[in-house]
Amino acid sequence: MQLEIRNYYEVLLMEMLSDEGLMDELPEDYLADLCCVTLNQLPVRYIRHLVDTYFFEDYNELQELKREIQAALEKSRAFLKQNLQKRLQEENAALNLAENNNIN
Repeated sequence: MQLEIRNYYEVLLMEMLSDEGLMDELPEDYLADLCCVTLNQLPVRYIRHLVDTYFFEDYNELQELKREIQAALEKSRAFLKQNLQKRLQEENAALNLAENNNIN
């Protein structure tokens, strides 16, 4: 038996990324990393039926969830950008070292 349960934060995050057009713009690997890092900052909120959630959910509560996701998303973008810059610096340093070794 397979249960139909979902993390509501994941559903909302995917909707937000889709609404911003990022699902088509960003490379799949980066998008996966962005989603994982973002979701790891948020609590888990399991739901069974998405339609029930939309029906019973308070508008203010939904806006608060979206604010939480947006804040986590911004932190995740900064984190991934910082890690990319660090990795590029390390790769450049390794490349420079290899070139210097070839010269000597």
